[in-house]
Amino acid sequence: MALDYPTITQQLAERFGDSVTDFREEYGMLSFEVAASRNTEVIQFLRDNLGFNFLTDLCGVHYPDNTAERQFAVVYHLHNWVENVRLRFKCFLPGDKPEINTVTTLFLSANWQERETYDFYGIIFTGHPDLRRILNMDEMESFPLRKEFPLEDANRTDKDDRYFGREPQNSEYLQLK
Repeated sequence: MALDYPTITQQLAERFGDSVTDFREEYGMLSFEVAASRNTEVIQFLRDNLGFNFLTDLCGVHYPDNTAERQFAVVYHLHNWVENVRLRFKCFLPGDKPEINTVTTLFLSANWQERETYDFYGIIFTGHPDLRRILNMDEMESFPLRKEFPLEDANRTDKDDRYFGREPQNSEYLQLK
């Protein structure tokens, strides 16, 4: 049996029902949504029953304009090397408590990917063996890839916007220089 998108969709829908939704093909890849409470079950099914033996990527996304229950997402990319089939799915999380189960028990490579996602988005991976910052300073209290994080530090004095093609918006700025 060739592993194609209709087969994957059918097997997931039969096994998980309403916990998997919104199946579509985007950019030549099957994409769908999974209820956050079922992420490990779905990944284990994909690995053990459909041969998705490689976790290509795991990352976070912040959607501040979404409803409170869908402000964050964890995106998983899986690859079946034998059939050369890839897929992507998202698990949406609430903005006030972005928390999801770890998949480090299924894919060891998820360890660093989940730590990075925690470090930049503040998403908690329940059951992770060592969930701490991996790239930013331990003392940092914010999560820099959240949309509310400022793009530039207003206190910086080591650059002049004029050199970067950005002219100041008010004349007071020019007088201070």
